[in-house]
Amino acid sequence: MPAEPMPAQPMPAQPTPVQPMRTQSRYTGPPSYPTPPRWGFARPGWRRPVQLAARRVGAARMRASAGDAGDAGERMRALAAMAGPLLGLTAVVVLATAGAEVWRYALLLDSRTDAVPAAPLHASDALVVTGGVISLLAAALAGMVTVGWLVRASAVAARSAGTTARPAWQLVAGVLVPGVNLLVPGALLAELEHAALGRDPGRRPRPSRLALGWWAAWVCGLLLAGITMLWKLRHGVQARADGVLLHVATDLVAAVVAIITIIVVSRLTLLLSPVQPERVRRLVRVPYP
Repeated sequence: MPAEPMPAQPMPAQPTPVQPMRTQSRYTGPPSYPTPPRWGFARPGWRRPVQLAARRVGAARMRASAGDAGDAGERMRALAAMAGPLLGLTAVVVLATAGAEVWRYALLLDSRTDAVPAAPLHASDALVVTGGVISLLAAALAGMVTVGWLVRASAVAARSAGTTARPAWQLVAGVLVPGVNLLVPGALLAELEHAALGRDPGRRPRPSRLALGWWAAWVCGLLLAGITMLWKLRHGVQARADGVLLHVATDLVAAVVAIITIIVVSRLTLLLSPVQPERVRRLVRVPYP
């Protein structure tokens, strides 16, 4: 009797291979190529017609010119913001120097009847020399920034009035050249004020009381500075005492000029280039967790 066949045994299921875990590679920087890549975007075929493109170019030029005017106004406002503190510092320093000069004059008066101790004399001389040097440096720095503001303001005023601005070298020479700087700065200030107020460019400028007051203080300061420098050529105790009084007067007038200049620069800057509320950026503070 033949043997019965054995039943087929099921084949065991093969185990699923376990894929190794991929480790995240660290960032090593942007990709680099041994040669310049030749791939890129295709050349666009959707360019507009020539006429529309020309209109776009004209509009872009108009926006660029408006942007240049805005940039000139921003530069002028930036220089005005720098000139204000420097002029204020100059006014404070020259007033302190004037006080030191008054103390020196008091010591000179005391020396007529009695001997003055050496300590107050040395302290007075140190204060006068230190104040003079610092005031000269502060006045020079404030003058450079203010002249830069004058150049920018003249360009903005000429653009708003539709006229040609004066060359920068003429403005600088009109402020620095002795003799000429007695008349030119006042005339420039009158022209700036005339253009800032939007008056007719063809009419003669009529300066305001503020402009006339600044001009008078400026001329008095220059004249006093020249007389004080020439007074140093004289010798004698009385000449020295008079020279101290001239220094006091010069310092006081210089402080007045600096203060009025702050007011004039601020006023003309606001008239020539007022700040637009929509262009002011608001800074929002985000607290850290």
